[in-house]
Amino acid sequence: MRTVSKPVGSNNIRPPAVAGTFYPAQPLSLQRMIEGFLADANRVGPTPKAIIVPHAGYIYSGPVAASAYALLQQRAGDIERVVLLGPSHHVPFYGIAAPRSEGFATPLGVMPVDQEGIHGVLHWPQLELRDDAHRLEHSIEVQLPFLQMTLGDVPIIPLVIGNASATDVAEVLEDLWKDDRTAVVVSSDLSHYHDYWTARAIDSETTRLIESGQWQYLSGERACGYMGIRGLLKLAADRGLNVKTVDLRNSGDTSGDKLRVVGYGSYVVY
Repeated sequence: MRTVSKPVGSNNIRPPAVAGTFYPAQPLSLQRMIEGFLADANRVGPTPKAIIVPHAGYIYSGPVAASAYALLQQRAGDIERVVLLGPSHHVPFYGIAAPRSEGFATPLGVMPVDQEGIHGVLHWPQLELRDDAHRLEHSIEVQLPFLQMTLGDVPIIPLVIGNASATDVAEVLEDLWKDDRTAVVVSSDLSHYHDYWTARAIDSETTRLIESGQWQYLSGERACGYMGIRGLLKLAADRGLNVKTVDLRNSGDTSGDKLRVVGYGSYVVY
């Protein structure tokens, strides 16, 4: 078990918004749930430089996310910073939002925010400081306990994406992702609210597009975090990196209801 993060010395901490709903609010229950997901994950696969993982409630998408985090865990100790990209579900805006907060709290502790790193890329016009985009956003938050359990006390740069182009995202990401000491996590679910078999067909095609790097054909109908995925894939192509699917399921596989499901995929960029 990893040592989870310690509180940082500041009152400027973003508190959890979805603890008790998307994942357990009780630390021991949360820890045991993630440990169970990781124990069941298949750890055969490439060692990732970046991962794409879902962000639904843990009972639905936790096992799928763990498939990628179990591989990322192989780099524990080598990773000094994680850049997180997630879509905005609550606040409409243009560009990319970084927080002013010095840390993000979960029931497992506080993850420090690399404010120095954020201020080093604020020259990009598409990036701005705005806490309102982070206050209620779950797409970033649900990734944090997984990071705490796999990588421990690692600084994060959490970025919420509003309406932004692939180039907007890739420019900021390239500025932050300069070496292998930084890892990237892109948060996204796949198709929403189709029946089980329709979702499987759509998500299989989306997976083909992701694996083949055809980011231009991704849309919000295929993945709610498509803007982050497109930016990552554009940059991955420029760097000659590959993408591999490590898990592809939907809520019909994890919760049993097959009438109206949400798709989940985990992918590694290596």
